[in-house]
Amino acid sequence: MAVTVTESALRGLAGRCPRCGKGKLFAGFLNLRPACDVCELDYSFIDSGDGPAIFIIMIAGAIVVTSALIVEVKYQPPLWLHAALWLPLILLTTLVPLRAMKAVLIALQFHHKAGG
Repeated sequence: MAVTVTESALRGLAGRCPRCGKGKLFAGFLNLRPACDVCELDYSFIDSGDGPAIFIIMIAGAIVVTSALIVEVKYQPPLWLHAALWLPLILLTTLVPLRAMKAVLIALQFHHKAGG
């Protein structure tokens, strides 16, 4: 049975093996396992590179910079308040979605049989 692109992306979001959808993809926060523990798919083909980080940086940058500019123009808070507001938001908008974005790109790479 063929797996659809949506199913592949959902498997990625769940952090599961792109082939079987049952085995775990990650051994740590961003470290991949060497292979699937269920279907034994070798993960050595995976090379997500900097792709996930670039997507996240662009999205997070747009959110944080737009928010900071709006707050600066409307309220003109002191610099310490900017630091208190935007540093946690930067961490939240970059670190939280990074693992999911990496897993989705890996699943789509598998789905489309991308190679080196």
